[in-house]
Amino acid sequence: MELTAETWTDAAASDAEVALLPVGSTEQHGPHAPLGTDTLNAEAVAEAAADRYDDPVVVAPAIPVGIAEEHRRFAGTLWTSESTLRSYVRDVVGSLASHGWDRVVVVNGHGGNIAALREVTARIVRHDDAYAVPFTWFDEVGEHTSEMGHAGPLETALLRHANPETVHEDRLDEAAEGGSDRWGDWQGRVNLAVDSDEFTENGVVGDPRDSSEELGAELLELSAGALCDLLDAVQERDPAPRGE
Repeated sequence: MELTAETWTDAAASDAEVALLPVGSTEQHGPHAPLGTDTLNAEAVAEAAADRYDDPVVVAPAIPVGIAEEHRRFAGTLWTSESTLRSYVRDVVGSLASHGWDRVVVVNGHGGNIAALREVTARIVRHDDAYAVPFTWFDEVGEHTSEMGHAGPLETALLRHANPETVHEDRLDEAAEGGSDRWGDWQGRVNLAVDSDEFTENGVVGDPRDSSEELGAELLELSAGALCDLLDAVQERDPAPRGE
């Protein structure tokens, strides 16, 4: 059940006990992919998992702005602080829980959100009347996880499968030629770069020409399947008593 498409009476009648909250970002993804890539991909994975899951699932509206200041030099990028994102996610999870959907998986599409989502979901479990866990789709695609860059083959492939109209196919060569092979500027194990424009000319990391609709379909199958397995575990989980 996609919450924004339902009436309140239909929402009230739902038998769902779990909810999915997509969280993305509005940030540059090279010359070929939209600023909303992370949000679109998080929504695609959440919706695919909800469609295939045996029990009813609520899909909340996506949070479209995340922790993305590292892309601030590229036009159109929006960002918020970690504390603001944590508070926003906590408030939305609390809203869902107030209607009985008190087990929530936060479906993340942006690497910059990972640390904040890990912290806030732990805080929710410890102190709120809800149980929440984070899920980052590109960490759940098997051997393909190691190919993750930024606006590279994985993100572009998922777009080409789930939202093909958003990809500028005629700009893939440009994207690859102005991109970087690796995230960051490293000395040993230390990344010297703060912002992405320090190591990539056009914001791309990886070669989006290695993407395809077929790869995107595989990525969606893997990530949605892993998310369904997580939903099973979340439904079966008996959380520890919450503190004050």
